Amino acid sequence: MRIKILSLLSVTLLLLSCTTESPQGDLFLRYDAPASVWEATLPLGNGRIGMMPDGGVEKENIVLNDITMWSGSEDPDALNPDAIKYLPAIQDLLLAGKNLDAQELMYKYFRCGGRGSAFGNGKDAPYGSFQMLGNLDITYSYADESATVSNYERTLSLDDAIAQTSFTHGDTHYTREYFASFTDDVLVIQLTANKKGAISFNAALSRPERATISTDGNTLVMQGQLNDGYDGDKGVSYITKMQIINKGGELTTSDDALQLNNANEAMIIVSTSSDMLNKSHTVTVDQLLAQATSSSFSKMKSAHRAKYQEKFNRVELNLGNQDNNSTTHERLVQFQDNDDPAFAALYFQYGRYLMISGTNENTLPLNLQGLWANQVQTPWNGDYHLNINVQMNYWPVEVCNLSELHTPLIEFTKGLVESGEATAQTFYGADGWVAHMMSNPWNYTAPGEHASWGATNTGGAWLCQHLWEHYAFTQDKAYLESIYSTLTGAAKFFLSSMIREPKNDWLVTAPSSSPENAFYLPGDNRAAFVCMGPTMDAQLVHELFSNVLTAADILGIEDDLTRDIAAALPQLPPMQISPEGYLQEWLEDYKEAEPQHRHVSHLYRLYPSNQISPNTTPELADAARETLNRRGGAGTGWSRGWKVNFWARLHDGNRSYKLLKSLLHPTIKLGETASHGGGTYPNLFCAHPPFQIDGNFGGTAGIAEMLIQSHDGYIELLPALPDLWSEGNFKGLRVRNGAEADATWSNNQLTALRLKAEVSNTFKLKAPAHATEITLNGKAVEATDGFIELELSKGETAQFKFN
Repeated sequence: MRIKILSLLSVTLLLLSCTTESPQGDLFLRYDAPASVWEATLPLGNGRIGMMPDGGVEKENIVLNDITMWSGSEDPDALNPDAIKYLPAIQDLLLAGKNLDAQELMYKYFRCGGRGSAFGNGKDAPYGSFQMLGNLDITYSYADESATVSNYERTLSLDDAIAQTSFTHGDTHYTREYFASFTDDVLVIQLTANKKGAISFNAALSRPERATISTDGNTLVMQGQLNDGYDGDKGVSYITKMQIINKGGELTTSDDALQLNNANEAMIIVSTSSDMLNKSHTVTVDQLLAQATSSSFSKMKSAHRAKYQEKFNRVELNLGNQDNNSTTHERLVQFQDNDDPAFAALYFQYGRYLMISGTNENTLPLNLQGLWANQVQTPWNGDYHLNINVQMNYWPVEVCNLSELHTPLIEFTKGLVESGEATAQTFYGADGWVAHMMSNPWNYTAPGEHASWGATNTGGAWLCQHLWEHYAFTQDKAYLESIYSTLTGAAKFFLSSMIREPKNDWLVTAPSSSPENAFYLPGDNRAAFVCMGPTMDAQLVHELFSNVLTAADILGIEDDLTRDIAAALPQLPPMQISPEGYLQEWLEDYKEAEPQHRHVSHLYRLYPSNQISPNTTPELADAARETLNRRGGAGTGWSRGWKVNFWARLHDGNRSYKLLKSLLHPTIKLGETASHGGGTYPNLFCAHPPFQIDGNFGGTAGIAEMLIQSHDGYIELLPALPDLWSEGNFKGLRVRNGAEADATWSNNQLTALRLKAEVSNTFKLKAPAHATEITLNGKAVEATDGFIELELSKGETAQFKFN
């Protein structure tokens, strides 16, 4: 029988914290020269707007961003009414094992109407593209243009979300500070020098297309409207205004720039907005600009820092000593040969920084590039890829104590339902709602324009996993009620669209694909993508059905739908292990076209789902391990980030760490500007290549997964701790069932844990195998069958010591 321990101590008792007083390190990105490529510039953002300064001495380029800068519009042509005419024939061919014939039909007919994503070049198509806002170009003047530059430093402080450039030009020292204000909602740049009259520059706004530049008094204005895909008047409109607040000197204006000469100091303020989410955007821009220009730099900076730190300071991580002498790019390069635990901790916190800076509760989800882009045609439209990428963006949000930042993805998912219902009915004649592999702010849910990648129809099911995870961590029953219809709508689609395969009479999706990977039919050397019932689909549907039934039980719902789901659940395909020991990717053990393919979709059940575990399904865990060995450790940046999490779930900390080093492979060598393959850029952005932010968030989630796991129904500390992280502590990581944890370890063994309940609940803790003595709130306790179970009221704290 399991021992249940009730913690009755008041939370007001003075309890010794389990974490040590040692700081988590110097959380700065540091460089000793201006950025030579955009991927070396420093990202700043407040979740809505952002900028990336390059820190140039004579000329500085600052790329400006707004997360709502999207071309395109709703695309009614995406619903292809002819597609469903071919669905029965496609399914019959798949049932007969004629995948290539089915694929040919799909390529011709079972695709979206219209142009779809325009094969990733959608900025002038209805699908649209995420775009840069524009450029702020500053040309600086110095009294002695020939003077040498020394003491150059460019930094980004993760502690307060402020970047700085400083250098000595001749005998004058200059400092620039930059931040995207979390309180005043404007972009701020402060320029100072240690001599009066030393600040002189010309500042201009520009954009590669669709921009009109003008001045209104001392205000520089850039405005325009993006293409709605029809060259019409329904595109997103934007307006950007810039002012300079100077002390001393002379400010003049021209038609397209502001000029300041001989000032003692200056503050540049940029206010910008679009009408995508704010129909009064022009009024908002003026109000924000007026408010900021009437304030002081120090006041805005202090308020900004305090607001940002409300989220950032929730979590601390200390993995060891830090190298304080090298630049961040040097540390990135050196990390491959010289282990730097503090660099891994810095990378972890950088991911949290990017999350806080890249999105907020009231805006759009993070896209393929988060908030930051330097083009008007971003790679793959900078959209929401639903076959892993947008989901990976949100893997760290719950465990890393940023739960409220899940909101944009949750609201986005709910917003897809109406469009998804039309897509389900038009393409499949099915109930419920469906989303395929790509989407945008215009609620695109149709298949892509090519079935080799666009046919995957489980994008909505994967998004529903995030709806459930938010509940699993928060235990918010009112929230669960609010998403229940979205979950059941997704389940209805699969109940009404799946067919029975002939060999085992399993219920399977058809047609579908295993994301972007191909296989060979026996005796045929032509690559096939189209299939029925790929392993990942079965895993996603199984998880969706299971979560709906659990939600129904919590909410006290029992009806025909829940009974139908309960009946269908055991009829889904089980996971199958190949005779060679790996997990099959398809219903049949086909030969892969790319054995080292970047997607490892059939291990979804290992991570981010919780259906494979060394603790509960050891045979499947062994098959997953063999699958990963066959796939290898290379691949795109985000693929390496996914594998960090896979190995952490398999409790192999050293292998997980090896993949982390692979993710942090420098794509640009010191002194070069050319990029080489997947890994990490000098500013620690992830290289697909090109830049995709999902790998950053995958890496951050992976580090958290090495330190704490709670998916198996209990809390497990240090489940995949690498040998090299022998000493350390963390504060503020979160676990499912609604608690926050702090932990300390020494010699690779857990020594202390502090668990704080965020909701009243029962918590189950796996006792460390090494512990011979365990104390809870100062009293000795014993584990039963390796576990300790305790009840905590909201706000109550439990302190464990392990010896």
